[in-house]
Amino acid sequence: MQKNREIVQRSESFPIGVLLALTGGFLDAYTYVSRGGVFANAQTGNMVLLGIRLSEGAWRQAAYYFVPIVAFAAGVLLAELIQKKHKWNAGLHWRQRTVLIEAAVLLAAGFVPSGKLDSGVNIAISFVCAMQVESFRKIHGLTYATTMCTGNLRSGTENLFQYLKSGEKKRLRNSLKYYCIIVVFIAGAFLGCCATKLFGEKAVWSTCIFLLGAFLLMNQETEQEKKGKTH
Repeated sequence: MQKNREIVQRSESFPIGVLLALTGGFLDAYTYVSRGGVFANAQTGNMVLLGIRLSEGAWRQAAYYFVPIVAFAAGVLLAELIQKKHKWNAGLHWRQRTVLIEAAVLLAAGFVPSGKLDSGVNIAISFVCAMQVESFRKIHGLTYATTMCTGNLRSGTENLFQYLKSGEKKRLRNSLKYYCIIVVFIAGAFLGCCATKLFGEKAVWSTCIFLLGAFLLMNQETEQEKKGKTH
C-alpha cells in the first residue's frame, strides 16, 4: 500500500551511490599511481604496509603509512561533528557540506605537483575519504561503503545465497545493488589509473565532477519523499 511504501532519503539513492563509488575507486588508483603507492581509502592495506615497514625497522617509511590512517580517523570525527551541528538545520543538508569540503580539498590537491608533497596530499585525501564513507553509509536502506568493497562483496554474496535459498526476489535485487557498486568502484579505479597516466596530479579534478553531481542530486526530492510528505 502507498502508506507503507518505504521512503528513500536522497543521500541513499542509487545514482548518488554510483557517483561516490566512482570517486572512491578513482582516488585509490590516483594516490597509488601518482602519490607514492599509498591507498587513499584502503586503510587495511596501509596497515599491512605499516606492519611490514615496522618489521623491517624502516621507521620513516612506517610513518609514511601511519599518518594517512590517523587522517582517516580524523575525517570520521569531523563528519560526525558536522552531522551533530547541522543535521537539523534548514537549507544545505549536512551531507552536502561534507561533499563540498571533499570537492574543495580534491580541487586543491590537483595544484600540488607530485613529489615531495605527496605525503601531505595523501593525508588530505584520506581525511576527506573518511568524511565520505562516514556520511554515506546506506543505499536504499542497505548498509554499504563507497570507498572500499570487502564489506560490499560479503553483503552481496550473502544476499545472493539467501535468494538461492528462499527465492526471495528482494534478496536478488539487494545482491545486484552491491555487485553494481563493486563494478562501479572498479570502473572508477580504471578511470583513475588511465586519467592519472594522462594528466598526472591534475587528474584528481575529475572526482570534483562526480561530487558535484552527487551534490546536485541531493537537491532533488525523490518521488517517495514527495509522497511521504503528504501522509
